[in-house]
Amino acid sequence: AMLTDTEYAVMREEDTEKPFTSPLNDEKRAGVFHCKGCDLPLYDAKTKFESGTGWPSFYDSLPGAIETKEDRKHIFDDGPAPTGKRHCLNGVSLTFTPEAA
Repeated sequence: AMLTDTEYAVMREEDTEKPFTSPLNDEKRAGVFHCKGCDLPLYDAKTKFESGTGWPSFYDSLPGAIETKEDRKHIFDDGPAPTGKRHCLNGVSLTFTPEAA
């Protein structure tokens, strides 16, 4: 009930939002990206990079923050060093908490 139709489709039915529609794609401040559903911290903003795909992309997650399954839709082997990975996320599945000044 707390999710919009788009958030529900993305987070529960593995749908994808339209590229370049999330304001988080342009987020450049220091801080942490959290799961929109459970508010657990997932990605440090230091690992975010501009992939040109239209979705927030990260080269690594916080330790122990995510589990993976066979997935050819969201984690790719074309990211920057040091991991070479690109975690491509739908912005509607994330929230951002800026680092305190």
